Amino acid sequence: MTDANFPLTADSDFDDLPRTLRRERDARAREAREREQRAREGRGMDAALGDPPSYLSRARSTPTSYDSEPVAASVRSFDVPFGRLVVFFLKAALAAIPALMLLGVVLYFAGKGLEAYFPELVRMKIMITFPGG
Repeated sequence: MTDANFPLTADSDFDDLPRTLRRERDARAREAREREQRAREGRGMDAALGDPPSYLSRARSTPTSYDSEPVAASVRSFDVPFGRLVVFFLKAALAAIPALMLLGVVLYFAGKGLEAYFPELVRMKIMITFPGG
């Protein structure tokens, strides 16, 4: 068994951010250090603030303000390769087999429980007969 020592407080140095968020945080910290260094070199405030950071220059598809109103959106295309779609549905069909068996067992015991507590309930039996036999 592996021995994992996780800190119990939230203000420790344990970094559990996803890789993309860590990269973004590191990029912002690096750009802040570069701006401070340019400002200390004496090139003036205009040179330090001249170009925006790279994370601000990217086009954003989501609004930056978070209102209580949801943003209207609609899905116009959903591109899934046919092979992956077939594999997904085969996995779903195989996963449904144990689920149906479990559902049958649960319904069987629920019916037996109802029959035990309410014997006056009418049970219906389907009689299958073959002519001439």
